[in-house]
Amino acid sequence: MSLTLAQIAEAIAGQLIGEADYLIDSVGTLVHAKSHQLSFLANKKYKKFLFDSQAGAVIVAPGMGKDLNTNVIEATDPYVAYAKAAALLYPAPKTESEIHPTAWVDPSAKLAENVSIGPHVTVESEAVIEAGVRIDAGSVIERNVLIGEGTHIKANVTVCHEVQIGQRALIHPGVVLGADGFGIANDNGVWIKVPQVGRVLIGNDVEIGANTTIDRGAIEDTVIGNGVKLDNQIQIAHNVIIGDHTVIAGCVGIAGSTRVGKYCAIGGGVAIGGHLEIADGVQLTGMSMVTKSISEAGVFSSGMPVEPNKNWHRNVVRYRQMDKLFERVKLLEKQIKD
Repeated sequence: MSLTLAQIAEAIAGQLIGEADYLIDSVGTLVHAKSHQLSFLANKKYKKFLFDSQAGAVIVAPGMGKDLNTNVIEATDPYVAYAKAAALLYPAPKTESEIHPTAWVDPSAKLAENVSIGPHVTVESEAVIEAGVRIDAGSVIERNVLIGEGTHIKANVTVCHEVQIGQRALIHPGVVLGADGFGIANDNGVWIKVPQVGRVLIGNDVEIGANTTIDRGAIEDTVIGNGVKLDNQIQIAHNVIIGDHTVIAGCVGIAGSTRVGKYCAIGGGVAIGGHLEIADGVQLTGMSMVTKSISEAGVFSSGMPVEPNKNWHRNVVRYRQMDKLFERVKLLEKQIKD
């Protein structure tokens, strides 16, 4: 798909400096973009590549386009502007009303007219599939599931019974929604299963990355708010509640019954304990471990960044000596006081 720079600039609310009729058909990095491609600069460390870029046009911050020898679109937030431009150049395919002959749809399921069901998909009893939904190959939609209008379920996704998914969600391959939470009770030394009878409720405009798992509630529901964006390989346990527009990077684990607020940002590899409260607007940097509730917005970190192995071993030895050092300091303070 080709668009003129004038069309792109108007769509992303940018200021064009250059040829209005110049055609762009795709995107590329500053280093490798060709003359028919659009690129952008959002991170200052890549500024060194800007002046030699062969891109047909570059999106930059206001005031940065004066001395460039290519077409420029200046935008307040170049990364957001690029995201909007890329969406224009790579539009999502329209859903065509089609049920593949290898798919199995229970007669009691309710499908809107313009729904696409791919090869080897299973749709069980009383499921409701709304208009514009696309379900790709090998996915399983269990009984009493609701999938909202315009949602795209990619290949090999399992949506377990009674899960509800809002409108315009994007569910990537391998996701499991509504599997049983880890509920067990110890009966005289033997672990017995606690039935998991809640649901998973997914809001509107949610994206869930590949192989992420969200467990159903034990009694009440697990809830993912509107506009939440989840990366790959995240584990969300039973009865967790994620507030609207929170973003979570890959390999995060959230234990049961924890509530995460709205507009939070959780870095990769973070571990969050159970039965905690995370306030709105909290940012957790990568690999942090959260064992206590966080009651106010801000940036929080834990863990030790990587360092040379020799330094690490020395610091570990000193860490193990801290208790003895603490007792010595207490004794010295007492002696001074006496």
